[in-house]
Formats: sequence, structure tokens, C-alpha cells
Amino acid sequence: MPQMIAHDVMIDKVLSVTPDMTLRQIAKILVENGISGVPVVDGENHPIGMVTEKDLIAPTGDGGQKAGRERWLTQLAEGEPLSPEFLANLEHPERTAHEVMSAPVMTIPETADLSHIARLLVDYRIKRLPVVRDGLMVGIVSRADLVRQMAQEHAKPTPTPPHEGILAEAIVTLEDHFSQPPPSPAAVDTEKSDKPTVTAGAFSALVEEFDQQKATQHATDKQAGVEQRKALIQDLTDHHIDDETWQSILRKAQTAATAGQKELLLLRFPCDLCSDGGRAINAPLPDWPETLRGEAAELYHLWERDLQPTGFRLSAQVLDFPGGIPGDIGLTLVWGG
Repeated sequence: MPQMIAHDVMIDKVLSVTPDMTLRQIAKILVENGISGVPVVDGENHPIGMVTEKDLIAPTGDGGQKAGRERWLTQLAEGEPLSPEFLANLEHPERTAHEVMSAPVMTIPETADLSHIARLLVDYRIKRLPVVRDGLMVGIVSRADLVRQMAQEHAKPTPTPPHEGILAEAIVTLEDHFSQPPPSPAAVDTEKSDKPTVTAGAFSALVEEFDQQKATQHATDKQAGVEQRKALIQDLTDHHIDDETWQSILRKAQTAATAGQKELLLLRFPCDLCSDGGRAINAPLPDWPETLRGEAAELYHLWERDLQPTGFRLSAQVLDFPGGIPGDIGLTLVWGG
């Protein structure tokens, strides 16, 4: 029996909200549809965040008097749905999805297998994962979907497939496609005639032929670069960082510190992996983490979960500007002053 994948269990008619939608509007959607969370998408349907009931009732700095109530509400948001009465009387109903959403959002491709999805849900302590195709959301898979599938397959258990493998390397670079120069034509064709045609017009024709060959080679190289860039972005979107890879990255950071270094480049990736093409990072804007996708988003989540509480910083910067526009972006782990 073939391995089940995300496409087989995902819900393809997904409710979503926009970044400017108010909490009152979102609460109404959650209550009316009996759901506990909803993805936030931009104008092109790229998932940029997630809003859950827990986000709607998170503490807002009103003091310690509400601490007990907030803890109780948080526990409730992790279990049974909140009541329509409470959600209809939110204390900050005009706040927007952009202000409270969790970002960047974790995503999976349609081909992700169910065991891998289950591992992500457990490792990152989340309840749902948007399914993307070419960066656009086409569905969503939740814990409930996996439990439902397990119940259906209970009568015909299948062996658990081995893990598909781990990320080969956390730091990647694009190859240089412009290293092979175009072949140089001979100045005079001696095979066609014993005597070359020594005229300015003939030589100009040879120069024109050379320029045409060079332009053709450049176009071919440029297209090859575009195709490889697309393949790299797809690879960075499809593959995930498992615990073994994360521990390997941490060991590299420790080795770098032992050698006297104060930072480590964790990942180099094309700016196209960002939902805005790297503009927020280039600006820089404070909400740049919300634009991260794929492995870049996973690295941010891992840093936020494991390293930020212990004093590590994570910086993002544009590393090059081919043609005057952002090219590759680097995520760097920083521990030095």
C-alpha cells in the first residue's frame, strides 16, 4: 500500500483571514465554523501567519490581577472551543490579525508523508500545518486529520516507513553558471579558401557572429541559473530540519565559538524564498521574520524556541545585490558582542 501523503488527508477548502481583519471578525469565523485556528494569508494567498483562540485571549500587559484568569483561558484555548459569549466580548476587539498572529508560519508541501507531518506537529507543538504548492496555500492538515486517518487505517495497519532522510547541509550557496566562456570563433576561415577574405566588412561580420554566440550563451546560462534557483527554492520549501540536523548545527556553532568566532551563518538562501522577495529584510523592517518560509522559517522557530531564551540573537541580511536588487539572504546566529 502506498505511503499516505499530505495531499491525501488535507482539507482543500480552507478558511483564511487577511492581516487587517479584526479580532472580533476572526472570533466570529472561529465560532461559526467550530474551529480553533485559521491561517493568515497575503493578497496572493501566501500563508504568512496563524491566528488561534489562544492568540485571541493572550495577556496584553494589564497587570497580575488577571494572571490566573489568563492561565485558565489559555488552557481552555488548548482544549475545548471558547464560548461565543466570551469571544463576542473581547477586550481588544479592534486589534488585527497582523498584531497577534504567530509568524513565520510552518508549512509543508503536498508530498509530505504523514509520519513526517506528525513529527513536525509534535516537535513544534502546533496543531495545524498549511499545505503549499509553489508557495501558495492549497490546503491544511491538522492533528485531528491525522487522528482520523489513523482511525480509518486501524483495521489494516501498515509498517511505519523509515525517515526519508535529513537535510544534507544547513548552509547552501548557488553555483556560478557564468564560469564557462563562450567558444571563440576563428578570425579567418582557412578551410573554405586558400586566401582569407581580408576586408573590414568580413571582419565586422565575424565580430557580429561572436557577439550573437556570446548573447546566446549568456541567455542559456541565465536560464540555467533561473532553473537552478527555482529548484533550490523548492528544495528549501520541501525539506525540513529534524532534530539530528539541528543538533549538528549547534555543534558547528560551538566549534566556531571555540575558534574565537562570534557568529555563524546558519543558512544562505535566495531572496525569493521570502514572501516579499526580501524587501522587509533589506529595509530592514521589524516584521521581517513574518516573511520567512520553508527552512528559513524553521530555523527561526528553532532559534526562538531553544536559543533566544539563553541570549542568542538571530540576524538576517541581504548578502549580495545582483543587478542592483536583493539576491541571497543570510540567517546568522550571533552570540558575541
